[in-house]
Amino acid sequence: MSYQQHFSMGSGSRPARRNFEFGRTYVVRPKGKHQATIVWLHGLGDNGSSWSQLLENLPLPNIKWICPTAPTRPVALLGGFPCTAWSDVGEISEDSPDDWEGLDASAAHIANLLSTEPADVKVAIGGFSMGAATAIYSATCAALGQYGNGNAYPINLRAVVGLSGWLPGSRSLRSKVEGSHEAARRAASLPIFLCHGTSDDVVPYNYGEKSAHSLNTAGFRNLIFKSYEGLGHYTVPKEMDEVRNWLTARLGLEGSRS
Repeated sequence: MSYQQHFSMGSGSRPARRNFEFGRTYVVRPKGKHQATIVWLHGLGDNGSSWSQLLENLPLPNIKWICPTAPTRPVALLGGFPCTAWSDVGEISEDSPDDWEGLDASAAHIANLLSTEPADVKVAIGGFSMGAATAIYSATCAALGQYGNGNAYPINLRAVVGLSGWLPGSRSLRSKVEGSHEAARRAASLPIFLCHGTSDDVVPYNYGEKSAHSLNTAGFRNLIFKSYEGLGHYTVPKEMDEVRNWLTARLGLEGSRS
């Protein structure tokens, strides 16, 4: 994605907090009866277009896919170089501080995209790498009923998929969920499907595995973690087939055969 494409979105100079200019959103319409809508989030430096093309070819005719593009911002991991990112990130490790403001802005943008879907359509979020981290963060907001900043989270999420990602805020999650009976109930019932390659050289496999364990320990019991032997930081057809089968089962989709 070129910088011109980003900056031509208009740079309204509103003061106060950091402003996040989200890029273009790509939509893949359902080919059959519209039963579910999934916002799918790309990885660092990517945009919504590449995933929309891949998802368009996934045989899930009852799903509408919404593929937004993250804001372009300086990223600490890249030495401050600007690229598309759902939040700022330093090193990818448990000790790296989380950019709560960026995460909340992205989670709110995603929720806004889902807020106008028809009431009888099930809504879900998925993503790859940093997109997966943002999807998983949205899952924690849905369980807690609020964003990190305390504002109410408005969406009734029905499923979350994270490929090659991690859990932001893992250290404090358990105490937050256990502090609320409602949060614990929502956490226990939210279906989450996480996949990670054992040869991932970008987001280490053991970090993905620990994130799944942290979610489970915090009360997210309806969680599946699948490892893929020898898989690096990318997706393969077998993995996407399993995502497709899981979504079909969890969202009760018709007309999809494995």
